[in-house]
Amino acid sequence: MCGIAAIVSNQSVNQDLYDALTVLQHRGQDAAGIVTCDGSRLHLRKDNGLARDVFSSKQMMKLKGNMGIAHVRYPTAGCTSSAEAQPFYVNSPFGLTLAHNGNLTNTEELKYQVFMDDQRHINTDSDSEVLLNVFAHELAQFGKLKLTVDDVFQAVSAVHKRIRGAYAVVVMIAGFGVLGFRDPHGIRPIVFGKRKTEDGVDYMIASESVALDVLDFQLIRDIEPGEAVFIEADGQLHTQQCTEVVDHCPCIFEYVYFARPDSIIDNISVYKARMRMGRKLAEKIQREWPDHDIDVVIPIPDTSRTAASQIAHDLGVKFREGFMKNRYIGRTFIMPGQKMRKKSVKQKLNAISLEFDGKNVLLVDDSIVRGTTSEQIIQMARDAGAKKVYFASAAPPVRYPNVYGIDMPAAHELIAHDRTEDEICQALGADKLIYQSLDDLIEAVGRGNPDIKHFDTSCFSHDYITGDIDDAYLARIEALRNDNAQEQRNGSGFIIEMQVAK
Repeated sequence: MCGIAAIVSNQSVNQDLYDALTVLQHRGQDAAGIVTCDGSRLHLRKDNGLARDVFSSKQMMKLKGNMGIAHVRYPTAGCTSSAEAQPFYVNSPFGLTLAHNGNLTNTEELKYQVFMDDQRHINTDSDSEVLLNVFAHELAQFGKLKLTVDDVFQAVSAVHKRIRGAYAVVVMIAGFGVLGFRDPHGIRPIVFGKRKTEDGVDYMIASESVALDVLDFQLIRDIEPGEAVFIEADGQLHTQQCTEVVDHCPCIFEYVYFARPDSIIDNISVYKARMRMGRKLAEKIQREWPDHDIDVVIPIPDTSRTAASQIAHDLGVKFREGFMKNRYIGRTFIMPGQKMRKKSVKQKLNAISLEFDGKNVLLVDDSIVRGTTSEQIIQMARDAGAKKVYFASAAPPVRYPNVYGIDMPAAHELIAHDRTEDEICQALGADKLIYQSLDDLIEAVGRGNPDIKHFDTSCFSHDYITGDIDDAYLARIEALRNDNAQEQRNGSGFIIEMQVAK
């Protein structure tokens, strides 16, 4: 999972792009990058780390230009080499830079095509670099010194025909403009908006609407599945549907965990969706456990707070903040490597004993993936004096890997894989475990936009919407994503400096 942004403006965009990355930082904390265009010259800065650490004032001053794109990275295969920080750049044709959120499912096939047929070189293991070279090849087929907007849209159409998987993409063509496009299923989110200034109209593309909000851009709408939006350097906006077959199927885990609650994705308020998740869980508790003895509902900060508050309200029990969060520790779910995740839990959360002592506590989290964090938090509640510790998940059991841009690990590393709910409860050390049902989750999210007929629920249901995922593919993913492979890869990785602004 990553965050992307792009701006075409009448003034310098470096500060706005930086501010957008800080707002999108929850989508990736491994690396950050910005590239701007001043006339026909590109200025690039990217490196491992949070946005605040990657960009100094001196470096920001060198990111000149009135248009640019930006990226925060969360590595889907666990690689932490700065060589894979985005945006990526190729000089031919025209000078292209790209930032991508998602994951291509036919990367190996594409790598072969790009090398053998397109005769282009891939320098990293990133599918985003492959995507950039596929797009560059399709643009080069026109054989022109000067592109038209129609050429750009035709190139996007050709890209849709060649690649599969999940992708929300921004591309900057040096001196010409900025492009945003989305896969035909609309799995990953991407929106665009405008801002009126004294000098004209600025346009912005971003992963989430909250990035537009903080920069005073007015949300126009989501980029539709298969659609492309192109903004010329002089501010002219163009849109076009670039594929014939569209099957809108957004990732439901965006609403469960990844997106900020103040974002609106595909016309669905993330906050309202999480509130409805809480209501559904409360209804399940009342239906299946009417004589419950819950004294207090406590959220596990921060994503579950909205659902937990609704559960407490509907059950008529107290809602309390029982854990204090260290704001300087990143999100444990997206940290590469199990050892780092385990180490961070105690550093990240501290229990307020007064809220636990002698009470039957219902802890609420957005989801349970590996179970490592949940197990430790349950033990923290017991150590703080809780009499009984119940645990509720706003999402169903995560039993299968996600192949569309979320680093859900190898199946055997998922605590729910090949386990019953009673077995999971025992493994976590809880007195009782309550999972959201998949039907209830779909209804809770889908109620916000009845036009969306289905969601990507593959990590719960094993139903992969792109239709190209088999056991052999999942085995390859497992080899890449299991923690041992990640540690070996990170320990022997290489670094290639691509920093223009130093």
